Amino acid sequence: MGLQTDLGRRHGAWLLMTLPAVLWIVVFRYVTLVGLGIAFIDYRPRRGIFGSDFVGLRNFEFLFRTEAALRATRNTVLLSLLFLVVSMVVALAVAYMIYQIYSSRMTKYYQTVLLLPNFISWVIVSYFVFALLATESGIVNVFLRNIGRDPIAWYSSPQYWPFILLMAHMWNSLGWSSLIYLAAMLGIDPQLYEAATLDGANKFKQFFSVTIPLILPIVTLNFLLGLGNIFAQDFGLFYQVTRNRPQLYPTTDVLDTFIYRSIAGLGNIPMASAAQFYQSVVGFVLILTANWLIKRTSRSDQDLSIF
Repeated sequence: MGLQTDLGRRHGAWLLMTLPAVLWIVVFRYVTLVGLGIAFIDYRPRRGIFGSDFVGLRNFEFLFRTEAALRATRNTVLLSLLFLVVSMVVALAVAYMIYQIYSSRMTKYYQTVLLLPNFISWVIVSYFVFALLATESGIVNVFLRNIGRDPIAWYSSPQYWPFILLMAHMWNSLGWSSLIYLAAMLGIDPQLYEAATLDGANKFKQFFSVTIPLILPIVTLNFLLGLGNIFAQDFGLFYQVTRNRPQLYPTTDVLDTFIYRSIAGLGNIPMASAAQFYQSVVGFVLILTANWLIKRTSRSDQDLSIF
């Protein structure tokens, strides 16, 4: 009886620590689901959600006939896949390199340096990027002039921005992603690496023959979560870093910025709600489909699906 009481107190403390996160999810995720109903009505603030006229899928028809919405959908998918694949590969490589550092002091140093950008606001990052890319006084253009090259109008040249946004995204998220993979690598039995070394495998071969197979569940989980968020990009990255320049919309306008402009600029709340509903449904379908495919292709003794 005493043991059960002790376990109950211990588990109760852990559950209490999760309470703020649970409340945040309930208030800002579940309660706000009521607002998705605006996608199916001709919303009038004076009438409210339940007093406005029901219009069915008319808001969705208008959404998909809008060229800006189709452009935002294309950019969202392409940039999300680019971020997901490149960030995962780079994070795995960085985590493996840190894992090979035998000095605990240097390991903590690299972890701190990589993790700090995750806590810097995109507003501040946008000023860093502007200091680099400003047409007249930007560091990059000053360098180009010094070597005899013509400066580039970065904020009027959308073709460069997928790469610029990728670099900003990786700089911001690399530390957190690599830390997750590093934690998984630290749980691998060192004797497996010793056995691989005796078999003649170098560090590169050990990465693919020992490390990847053993942390594959973590890699799969991160991939599924990333795939589920493929239609929900980081608003701050695309709005603040690009300084919301219309000239960059052809390659940087995503669904989140499109929804923001629909509400703040046009006041079209029903269409913005339809776009949000569209985001949620597609993300939900993608994660279910990916989980099903992974479950079907996993070995019977290693189910890598999350549900």
